[in-house]
Amino acid sequence: MNNINNINNINNINNINNINNSSSSPVLPNNDLITEQVQDGHTGEFKQITYNNCTMVGHGSFGVVFQTKIINTNEIVAVKRVLQDKRFKNRELQIMKLISHKNIIDLKYFFYSTTNNDELYLNLILEFIPETIYKTSHFYLNKKLSMPLIEIKLYIYQLLRALNYIHQSNICHRDIKPQNLLVNPFNHILKLCDFGSAKILNINEPNVSYICSRYYRAPELIFGSSNYTTKIDIWSVGCVMAELILGQPLFPGDSGIDQLVEIIKILGTPTRLQIKAMNPNYMDHKFPQIRPIPLIRVLNKHPNQFPQITRNYSIDEFTIKLLSSFLQYSPIERISAIDAISLEFFDELRNINLNDYKIPNSRKLLENYIPTRHSTTGHHPYPNITQIMNNYPDKVEYIKIPDLFDFDSYELKDKPHLKAKLIPSGKKNIQ
Repeated sequence: MNNINNINNINNINNINNINNSSSSPVLPNNDLITEQVQDGHTGEFKQITYNNCTMVGHGSFGVVFQTKIINTNEIVAVKRVLQDKRFKNRELQIMKLISHKNIIDLKYFFYSTTNNDELYLNLILEFIPETIYKTSHFYLNKKLSMPLIEIKLYIYQLLRALNYIHQSNICHRDIKPQNLLVNPFNHILKLCDFGSAKILNINEPNVSYICSRYYRAPELIFGSSNYTTKIDIWSVGCVMAELILGQPLFPGDSGIDQLVEIIKILGTPTRLQIKAMNPNYMDHKFPQIRPIPLIRVLNKHPNQFPQITRNYSIDEFTIKLLSSFLQYSPIERISAIDAISLEFFDELRNINLNDYKIPNSRKLLENYIPTRHSTTGHHPYPNITQIMNNYPDKVEYIKIPDLFDFDSYELKDKPHLKAKLIPSGKKNIQ
């Protein structure tokens, strides 16, 4: 963190008023039937399953992910295979065994395997969701369109429900980013995945600060804090939400220190009290004095910084209020997940007809729409989704969205007074 002293030398930081990111492992056979003795992901009960049709769908420093089908149940699952240090328990497995929530990827089974070199691998068998919110957002971006606001609300709402659930147990995910948010674009269900960086925080135990993907890294992490809280996840939510609106990352730093520069460009220079809340060791450090830029200006995509995409909604005060509550320098000033869910930004979801949870299938509408070639530019611009719906009402299909209000008593245990706000009248009592 000594490089933080270089912030004074960052070029052009004073010009911001222009608003100017593998471990090897054994390969699974592709079509062979494989029978394994596995353990239930929550009870630990042993059982035998058979699977086949393994296809690699992801890889990284953590290991590899395969898509496969369990013959016993005919269900498609993902198998995450990671190298296991025999000296330690796997933290991801320990946490996944503890949690069960509709907006968190479910651990169905797990088992261990070894290679000819006597390397030990942990295999996590997880429910399979077809894509990430990163891919979903880029479906719209490829058509120069912004993701519909109703979809942003649905996804951020479900992400907050997942975080509220794990934060109740002081579990911090520590890597919230679009690539770790699995979504089904045809029913808008979101599930938080990849708990490889997650940890149960203990106030008496220091934590590594070099955690979380850079664009979504909370400022206290950049300042080297080792006693941070679950509020680092909340900062990341704000970064994801802004990215879905803008069509690109809000704070696209090229390095750890540049990440702080990008944050200061928009939020302004933190005060001494804010620095104290992040890491008191830097209270006396002199930073360039930068004025904050109003988020409304940022979200309206100043052409000097953000690409132009068609947006069929305006940024209102409730959007700014929620985003501002996420993006606070001081962790203690950041809103909690459950309080965020209660804000006005999500009232539209609570006001949806409880007997008919349906919204337009924008994805399918755009997939079937062939834009008219522009006579001058030769481009094929897409009009906004509302315009397409108005022009082709017979082509509009509707999606029944998931139940958003089935909170249980555990989810509301810290804020029982919010029940009346979070659960619309007409919904049955919580369990």
